[in-house]
Amino acid sequence: MAGSMLDVGKWPVFALLPPEELRLIRQACVFGSAGNEAIYVTVNDEVFALGTNCSGCLGLGDVQSTIEPRRVDVLCGKKIVSLSYGTGPHVVIATADGEVYAWGHNGYSQLGNGTTNHGLTPAQVSTNLLNKKVTEVACGSHHTIARTTEGEVYAWGYNNSGQVGSGSTANQPTPRRVSSCLQNKVVVNIACGQLCSMAVLDNGETYGWGYNCNGQLGLGNNGNQQTPCRIAALQGINIVQIACGYAHTLALTDEGFLYAWGANSYGQLGTGNKSNQAVPVLVSMDKERLVEVAACHTSHTSAAKTQSGQVLMWGQCRGQAVATPHLTHFASTDDVFACFATPAVTWHLLTVDGDDYLTVAQSLKKEFDSPEISDLKFLVDGKCIHVHKALLKIRCEHFRALLNETDEESIEIHQFSYLVYRAFLEYLYTDTINLQPEDAIGLLDLATFYRETRLKRLCQEAIKRGISEENAITLLSAAVKYEARDLEEFCFKFCVNHLTAVTQTQAFAEMDHDLLKNFISKASRYGAFKN
Repeated sequence: MAGSMLDVGKWPVFALLPPEELRLIRQACVFGSAGNEAIYVTVNDEVFALGTNCSGCLGLGDVQSTIEPRRVDVLCGKKIVSLSYGTGPHVVIATADGEVYAWGHNGYSQLGNGTTNHGLTPAQVSTNLLNKKVTEVACGSHHTIARTTEGEVYAWGYNNSGQVGSGSTANQPTPRRVSSCLQNKVVVNIACGQLCSMAVLDNGETYGWGYNCNGQLGLGNNGNQQTPCRIAALQGINIVQIACGYAHTLALTDEGFLYAWGANSYGQLGTGNKSNQAVPVLVSMDKERLVEVAACHTSHTSAAKTQSGQVLMWGQCRGQAVATPHLTHFASTDDVFACFATPAVTWHLLTVDGDDYLTVAQSLKKEFDSPEISDLKFLVDGKCIHVHKALLKIRCEHFRALLNETDEESIEIHQFSYLVYRAFLEYLYTDTINLQPEDAIGLLDLATFYRETRLKRLCQEAIKRGISEENAITLLSAAVKYEARDLEEFCFKFCVNHLTAVTQTQAFAEMDHDLLKNFISKASRYGAFKN
């Protein structure tokens, strides 16, 4: 959640924590059938838990409830990168070292330790995972799936509907690799509904398995699936993030569009009605492109965040059925779940920002373009940008040389636009850029000119994030011009994946002759014209 201070106080379970304790929290998760259990990590990497402790889900070694936070010693210093929970509840985490720990309810072997005894303290899940590095975990009501750095998926626990993907409906006592048609495929994102599992591949394809009576697998039918099935209806659509509600699924495309399918009795698909959908439906967002979708298997609530940071919510909102996406004043999708989901849980691991102490980086950021103690100004397009010579010399070789030769207090710049030059100077103060893809092209030009390799890479990232059918050719041309190989490859693949639409744009019609010839021959080598 970098950038926006997240107020964990919105979740009632945190209401009794004193402000000085709240200020130390860096990660948090709220779960349980009444949103009454919480686990959090402090700035010193200590892990604490509080709440009702059903089935020992707080990992404290007993089943005592606690209104005061108690330390979970086993997890202190572990650096949690992913956390998920079931409805038992059981809790599963992945650490920065790629290890998996699980504890809590184990009636269906969802802890993956081969038994059905509840786990009162976090224990490493080792079967078949010992030489694997797990980076993401997801839990359904009583099953668990995990994704490794190589893009493999392992699953274990409750399997009454095939949600473990083993080809049977027998519960799976220890982690088992989900193979069949996922064999040799690279999975980049996973999610679980109550009784189903979903996976997104590196090529944007989406697979689902398990319970399907509400159409939550998106296969066009209502039959449960005991092994992964590709969602054929999303052919040619690149999915980048998936989220599962109780019995519905939300998927975000590489162009910021939203598809939804499955149960809809609370309007959680955002289609304007309450009819279930067994195939993915494009949800109309007249707003703007989306950057995040959110749902949680404990509720029928849906949320999404737009590129400019607006947050939308729909579905079951505090008992009301909201059938079309509703604009909120929230800063994050997490707030939707704190205030409107029943129970009020967190849909993923929250990562929170620090207090009002300013780090070196924050202090510098604050002084950018502030005349107060500035000793140099740039004049670009008749506008002023206030900076500090010492900082520019420290941060950039070009300025180190230039400013050692001059005592000027103002320097005029003619080669770049105000927007681009200001973004460059701001980058030297902040390490980040915040530009529309089209403007990032100008900055890419500057970064190439000043030999700023990292800035060049950031520009490429910004351009990638903003690619669309309309601007893809323009961005591709820029990538070729500035010899940004990685970006060129990315834009090229996007153009091929969206070939029909891209070839109908104005930019394609006006494309440079040599570039066009090159594009067509490369696209044919890529197999774009096979029929």
